[in-house]
Amino acid sequence: MKLEKLYKEVHPKIFAFFYARTQNRQHAEDLTQEVFYCAIKNFHTFSGKSTIETWLFSIAKNRLSNFYRSKKYRDQLLEKISKQQRHETSPEQHFLNKERTNTLVDAIQKLDDVQREIATLRIFGELSFKEIADLVNKSENHTRIIFHRAKLKILKELDDDRYE
Repeated sequence: MKLEKLYKEVHPKIFAFFYARTQNRQHAEDLTQEVFYCAIKNFHTFSGKSTIETWLFSIAKNRLSNFYRSKKYRDQLLEKISKQQRHETSPEQHFLNKERTNTLVDAIQKLDDVQREIATLRIFGELSFKEIADLVNKSENHTRIIFHRAKLKILKELDDDRYE
């Protein structure tokens, strides 16, 4: 597969994966570029035991872990929390906040870590269950079951929020 075609095909999936996890466009763009830079720089280490797409997503998972451990992320998170605590919410703001919880991304964020990872890789990364299983070190069947349960929780969360 030509590099340009691969990039055009996989780039949106990796960006969506990062955006769903960080909920920040700039962070998602930066992390996506880091993945492709790292992949080009370390392509000689690609063993061919998985697809290139799966290999790229394993790099993406590592980059996301590094991002969450970084001081930059912690500082931004603390700043965001302190801003939220300083401002009292008006009825309008409360309504807007309530509406935001009805989104798919917010529902995914409420899942446990394993379910959230599998759901984002499947929904935003558009990876097959086999590829996801390789990334999370579970069997393909177990990955399907976890995704099915996550999907049920997401649907229930969206349905519950609609009637509150």
